[in-house]
Amino acid sequence: MAPLTGWLIDLYPNETDLALWLLADSGERLLLRMDFPITFYAAGDFSALRQAWRFLRDKGVILARETRRDLFTGERTVLAATVPRPASLPELFAELSAAFPALDYYDADVPLPLRFAARTGGGLLGRCRIDATGNRVAAIEALDSPWELDPQPIPLRVLELSPDVDPALRPPGRLRVKYGRVDYTISLEPFQSFEIALHATIHQFDPDLILSDYGDTWLLPRLTFNPNRDPAKDVLSRKAESYFAYGQVVYRGSQVYLFGRWHIDRKNAMLFGEYGLEGVLEQARVTGLGVQEMARKSPGAGITAMQMLTALRTGVLVPVVKQQAESAKTLDELIRADKGGMIYQPLIGVHEHVAQIDFASMYPSIMVNFNISPEKKGPALSGATIGSEVEGLIPQTLRPLLEKRLALKRRLAELDPRDCRAKSLKARAAALKWLLVVCFGYLGYKNARFGKIESHEAVTSISRELLLQAKETAEELGFTVLHMYIDCLFVQKPGCEQAADFSPLLAAIEQQTGIPIALEGVYRWVAFLPSKRDKRIPVPNRYFGVFLDGEIKYRGIELRRHDTPPFVAKVQLAVLQCLAGAKTLAQVQDYIPKAREIVEHSNRELRAGRVPLEDLVITQRLSRDVNAYKFPSPAARAARQWIDAGKSVAPGQVMRFVFTRGKPGVWAAGVGELDERTVDVGRYIRLSESAAGTIWGALIELIKMVTDGFHL
Repeated sequence: MAPLTGWLIDLYPNETDLALWLLADSGERLLLRMDFPITFYAAGDFSALRQAWRFLRDKGVILARETRRDLFTGERTVLAATVPRPASLPELFAELSAAFPALDYYDADVPLPLRFAARTGGGLLGRCRIDATGNRVAAIEALDSPWELDPQPIPLRVLELSPDVDPALRPPGRLRVKYGRVDYTISLEPFQSFEIALHATIHQFDPDLILSDYGDTWLLPRLTFNPNRDPAKDVLSRKAESYFAYGQVVYRGSQVYLFGRWHIDRKNAMLFGEYGLEGVLEQARVTGLGVQEMARKSPGAGITAMQMLTALRTGVLVPVVKQQAESAKTLDELIRADKGGMIYQPLIGVHEHVAQIDFASMYPSIMVNFNISPEKKGPALSGATIGSEVEGLIPQTLRPLLEKRLALKRRLAELDPRDCRAKSLKARAAALKWLLVVCFGYLGYKNARFGKIESHEAVTSISRELLLQAKETAEELGFTVLHMYIDCLFVQKPGCEQAADFSPLLAAIEQQTGIPIALEGVYRWVAFLPSKRDKRIPVPNRYFGVFLDGEIKYRGIELRRHDTPPFVAKVQLAVLQCLAGAKTLAQVQDYIPKAREIVEHSNRELRAGRVPLEDLVITQRLSRDVNAYKFPSPAARAARQWIDAGKSVAPGQVMRFVFTRGKPGVWAAGVGELDERTVDVGRYIRLSESAAGTIWGALIELIKMVTDGFHL
């Protein structure tokens, strides 16, 4: 049989072997099978290992004694257990670890796609050549790399499904179906007829991806037919769960996974709104995880997967449980080490012709350039051997990722923004950015397999020094530094108004620090806002401004808050867009009457009942169990309505509600019908005027200064 070439789009364990789906160059979707034994390791007390040996030898496991490398402790003698059938590993390991909890275990919970990529050199979404006899894989060869800037696009067949309304607000009546050039809606009633029509569409079109809205939580759980491409597999459903991450309780909705084809729920996918399908595919390509998995997981899971893949490829054991704790420190050492990033408070007010200069992926660049990795030892507080000949596991993982993102950014800078390739490049660069953003946090995360707080502290220590060097360089060249925040500077100098005027400064900073730096843009004007509680105190990451090309940038205002209702966000954005028309500070006051009219018109529309209900919905996260609230927040009151209606609620879950008059003051979306006459219109008007006031507060000062003849 001639070799098969194409893209590997899915893999998963069968009862006896591994199933592979190939999107062949011929256009066929082929199901292949491959023998794929899996090895995991145990280490510890010799007598316990002997007992574990006896436990495993009667279970069809191939056993051996080997010497393997632990990243932190070095060479270890381990018990190697090879399982012929991948599907049997989870249950076997659960039994073993329960029977022998004192042993250290390695490589036992590594995701199957990562094992496949490490062993074969090719991974999911990669092009490959497969030698097969019938449907049995004899050999597989990778034909590309996840680090290619221009991977050959996969000719995916995508089926989009979206209801006519959010099911949490009211029961949908119709479903929009879109694929290729076909675009139509179908009634959901009677449901049996709807199912027959949808089943026929899936069977006829045979999509590689079902891209849905509310598919995880509403549509797919209701279907009575099997939407898998592999009919031998049942749909995989994962229950909703709450977990603690980054200082808050997070709720992950139920999920529906398919076999042989993918399912992504755009409303239940992590950061899908940031970078879309192109970004998800890019993250899956570089992390090695499956598309369905990567779409729903955080970028932190992606970074962990990349570290595991580096470990597998370099012969490093992947611990099931992190074994390293923070080293003991005196109080003085802790104070000197644990300072975080550098923040130079902004000068409150509105400033003209300000350049924002950003270090390109500063923390990852430090980790790569200074070879910072948890297994390294070095000077106090650095946690790294600067210039060490042997590159650490973390820099090995990050270097290609960092280089690829910088290359994509350079290519974007060279493209005309109207170029059809720009949107895809921007999405891919954003997806890689998120992986790089979280890599620093995972270096110090308490549960990270390859994390250590001393390395985390080393990065911030070096970053503070580099930012101070950048500040000194700017001041030596006559610039005023208005603000510094972690990895960026806002600078101003008389006579410097265009991007080219700041080029000498960029070159000088990059030469001084050795870290790539870029001009985010030059603001016509930018406003640094004070604290709401005390107008004398600046807030580091609360500002808005307009670049020379008219693009608006904002941080820390209502527009950026997840709990701001769309109505209020739209009002504030419209005000900013109106003021962005001013070419200079002096012209801003000419636009204020029009901006005020925008707010007044929006409020009139609200009073007249012409604002869609969806624009009034507020989303807030439950920080604890409903019964734990002494003084229930609006979200907790909405959750109580859900519970009273027989629905389940969990900590971290996002509640959606509308403010209403009288008690309980909210209507929980999805609980009965809302009488729109009860909407608390006055409260929404106050919220919109407060959001507009965030802008007026800065600009009133501006108008006064311009009127008094001051030049900023």
